[in-house]
Amino acid sequence: MRPLLPSLEERKHGRLAAIKPIWPYLIEFRGRIAIAFTSLILAKLANVSIPLILRQIVNSLTGGSKVLALPLTLLIAYGALRLLNSVFSELRDAVFAKVSQHAVRRAALEVFAHLHKLSLRFHLERQTGGVSRDIERGSRGISFLLNFMLFNILPTLVEIILVAVILLLRYSIWFAVVTFTTLAAYILFTLVLTEWRMIFRRTMNDHDSKANTRAVDSLINYETVKYFGNEHQEITQYDHHLQEWEQASVRNQVSLALLNVGQGTIIAVGVTILMVMAADGVVRGTMTIGDLVLVNAYLIQLYSPLHFLGFVYREIRNSLTDMERMFRLLDSAPEIHDRPGAKPIAISGGALRFEHVDFHYQTDRQILFDLDFSVAPGAKVAIVGRSGSGKSTVGRLLFRFYDVTAGRILIDGQDVRDVTQRSLRSAIGIVPQDTVLFNDTVYHNIAYGRSDASRDEVVAAAKHAHIHDFLSSLPLGYDTLVGERGLKLSGGEKQRVAIARTLLKRPHILVFDEATSALDSESEKSIQDALREIALNHTTLVIAHRLSTIVDADLILVMDFGRIVERGSHLELLARDGIYARLWAMQQREQDSGRFSEALAL
Repeated sequence: MRPLLPSLEERKHGRLAAIKPIWPYLIEFRGRIAIAFTSLILAKLANVSIPLILRQIVNSLTGGSKVLALPLTLLIAYGALRLLNSVFSELRDAVFAKVSQHAVRRAALEVFAHLHKLSLRFHLERQTGGVSRDIERGSRGISFLLNFMLFNILPTLVEIILVAVILLLRYSIWFAVVTFTTLAAYILFTLVLTEWRMIFRRTMNDHDSKANTRAVDSLINYETVKYFGNEHQEITQYDHHLQEWEQASVRNQVSLALLNVGQGTIIAVGVTILMVMAADGVVRGTMTIGDLVLVNAYLIQLYSPLHFLGFVYREIRNSLTDMERMFRLLDSAPEIHDRPGAKPIAISGGALRFEHVDFHYQTDRQILFDLDFSVAPGAKVAIVGRSGSGKSTVGRLLFRFYDVTAGRILIDGQDVRDVTQRSLRSAIGIVPQDTVLFNDTVYHNIAYGRSDASRDEVVAAAKHAHIHDFLSSLPLGYDTLVGERGLKLSGGEKQRVAIARTLLKRPHILVFDEATSALDSESEKSIQDALREIALNHTTLVIAHRLSTIVDADLILVMDFGRIVERGSHLELLARDGIYARLWAMQQREQDSGRFSEALAL
């Protein structure tokens, strides 16, 4: 388990790793960066020139001159320099906006695309709420880092050097010594305390992600919470993470106050010493009133951005922490890769072959043992068995969400590991037991099966799934929103949408994983008739709980504890009087009992 707080070495490596992915996005806009950087230099040169002009103005006015032409010219120059500083600063920001926002978009897109490349195992072990919050904070961090580090820290340092050089050349060396000493003390103090404060920031982020994950998970499972009356439990668990976040947040704020007081003290001491030195120079006659104004103007000009530099550094450290967490997602390597030279799958008939397949999720818990069977092109093979016997794992292996531990899976003689994942999954359609829909319209969810399908094709698929009439009766029809995870639809309606989506895909191989488990008997029969008609030209693998839905299967495989323990047709298995026969008898009794209950209700 990864420790909550990484070591110092890990944090340094993490900061470098967080910055490195950004550079390729910047190289795309060399021209914009050059223009922005030039604007930055011109703005700072104008800014540094302002106190020099101000000194001349003050000296001209205090020197008793009655000629206003020179001060007027200087005043115009003073205003022009301020205008140029503002214009070049805004031009810099406007030109660089495209660079920073594009980098945010590219980075977020890269992480999002990478998450889709990761295996099902990764997503089953991660919590979506925390991951989404990491991406959100990391994207904001990139924007802040680019805008403030490149165009605030760098120009501030350049300005500090220019001011120090001017003070060194025009006045006593002690002005530069005091300036650099104050600067060094300020930066050292800021670095030390900011590093210490990052502990609280990391703790805040961790509990913020946990609280967000808890909230998202609870709201998604709103109905379950209500069923069991566990609102108080959910609120208590959410509040626990908020309390931890609150404590870390308070510590973070108190340490921030300590940092600000320390920075203010250092600046106040440095400013006081320099002003005393300047005033003493005026008294001695070695400096003019204009020189005093010049030093004061430079001090304001120097320490204002220096104070802001402390804020920027803290925020950049925070941004690097957020980016480190986001880009750490890229360190998770995809478990399933396309092999070098993998080609698109070539489907001729759609024959399936599981050849002595073993599989385990963890090495100490094997799921499938020597699974060996074939499905002829256009045939229908059903897999039945108790819960936990490994039925649904067969479908996941076929889609190559996982790779087999031993043996191989063939489609028309091609090992699924030798073809591209995209072509493999495009050739297979599945209606899963737990149907999850996007929070969008019914039309969008059906059309998701094939994005280039016409509206007529979407409607035709809905008719085959026996949901068209229901949708036509709704006020918004196909434009009806299904809600989060399809909660506005009944279980049967969701499953019909899923069936329509799969039919629209036009796959060569069909997989039905308890596809009609949420339907009533009448709806089940009508959909089974449609599926039977569609399956005539498809290789079909049915993972079933209701045995009545697979009596027409060409081959029925009975699984128990990850092994095939019986195989044959429906009649052959009944005649064998084994596990299948007992399951059949049990379900027949349940159906008879249900019919009897319905009769009593009538």
